[in-house]
Amino acid sequence: MREEFEVMISQEQLDKKVQEMAEWLDKEYEGKVVHLIGILKGSVFFMCDLAKYMKSEVTMDFISVSSYGAGTESSGIIKLNKDLDESIEGKNVVIVEDIVDSGRTLSYVRKMLEDRKPASLKIITLLDKPDRRVVDCKVEKSGFVIPDKYIVGYGMDYAQKYRNLPYIAVIK
Repeated sequence: MREEFEVMISQEQLDKKVQEMAEWLDKEYEGKVVHLIGILKGSVFFMCDLAKYMKSEVTMDFISVSSYGAGTESSGIIKLNKDLDESIEGKNVVIVEDIVDSGRTLSYVRKMLEDRKPASLKIITLLDKPDRRVVDCKVEKSGFVIPDKYIVGYGMDYAQKYRNLPYIAVIK
């Protein structure tokens, strides 16, 4: 059975916001190399589009952590599935996340990466769900603040499905 969707954020709205966020990063890191670290798998679409719009020199890496499994509720236990491929010591690091929900994942990742001595460390997220926050987590830039609804599309999934939707939607 195929689920029905209600579009929350259109493809056009996403594109405009990602361009704005790329411009913000370019200003923050003018003349510097920016090392983007995407949190797999949800951030892939956002991070690739973000890098595409940036004028700064960009390098990339990925980390994979999980707290959801196949369900829609966070387990609260953070598991490191894939670490970075190279050192971030002395680099200007930007953690790129698709959505901040409970804050557990980003809090865990920020602490882990701060211990690796980057020159700077910032977090940007496309989506922010402040109503779900259980752990304080500093995010330097958010694209959209959204209500507490389970969403899919533009990298976000339900049981590994619907990541490829070009918009963000709520499953009806």
